[in-house]
Amino acid sequence: MADEKRETDSTEQSVRIPPMQRLLDNHFLLLFLGVTLPTVLYVLWGVMELSQIPIAE
Repeated sequence: MADEKRETDSTEQSVRIPPMQRLLDNHFLLLFLGVTLPTVLYVLWGVMELSQIPIAE
């Protein structure tokens, strides 16, 4: 019986979790990306818009 437990432990350790599943399982990382990416994109968009305004004479 102890041998069966060792075999299942070794097979469970050899199973690799795909990187995309590990990313999607991390809720705090998804929250961080969901807040940060739109913020950065809107800031860049705003800078691009401001740079296109002609300079007054």
